[in-house]
Amino acid sequence: MNRKILERAIELGRKALGPEHRPPGFPDRIVFVTISGAHLYGFPSPDSDIDLRGAHLIPLRDLVGLRQPRETEEILGARVEGVEIDCVTHEIGKYLRLLTRKNGYILEQILSPLVVIDGGCLEELRTLARGAITRHVVHHYKGFFATQEKLLRKGPKPMAKGVLYLYRVAMTCLHLLRTGEVEANLMRLNEEVFRLGRVTDLVARKVSGTEKGALDQEEYEAALAEAKGLEAQMDAAFADSALPEAVGNLAAIEDFLVRMRLQGSA
Repeated sequence: MNRKILERAIELGRKALGPEHRPPGFPDRIVFVTISGAHLYGFPSPDSDIDLRGAHLIPLRDLVGLRQPRETEEILGARVEGVEIDCVTHEIGKYLRLLTRKNGYILEQILSPLVVIDGGCLEELRTLARGAITRHVVHHYKGFFATQEKLLRKGPKPMAKGVLYLYRVAMTCLHLLRTGEVEANLMRLNEEVFRLGRVTDLVARKVSGTEKGALDQEEYEAALAEAKGLEAQMDAAFADSALPEAVGNLAAIEDFLVRMRLQGSA
């Protein structure tokens, strides 16, 4: 993928969270924000929006008070230099609870190489995330695959984008179960591991724009069958995986959370 596209996405993400564009009430204490979505997955189109995901700190006083603070903050549909940007951040406690619950989204966000904001602890958080991976993350990816397949089948016409999401989910899951490595970039997975020619063609069509991204019925059925063939390998990969059964670093994660909250106690 063109590095300039990714650098531009990071630049616009930072602008979206800067003082000029950040909406009133959005948290000031950002733990980290990275880019997810099509840019992370390796197939952004010229009209792709930018999906920002991350975690923030709530002042300790608000956490221990009578009223339950809002744990999730969103900026939806913001436009910076003509590009639509969405941002979702969770309070760090909620974020870490999600991390311990076999949540592939959270792993991919923490380990995303497309860093918009690093509040100074992202490397430590990444070490904790790697230590929290279990083989039961397969359930996240199987559920994600089923949801994406349902959306694809319900759509008015099959598009390359919908099929690529299926490939991406299956490949990320299989690679993670087999190696312990979180890799969300479909192009990298395909070039280095799976080497499926159809994926390369579908990505080229998707990134060229909406019109060329439409699939005829024969193309759609062949691509769907291939993606579902990958999905069918998940159970065997789960059974054979060397990843642990349970999160083994809960104490370290809790220590990190306490330190973060105390540091942001003002």
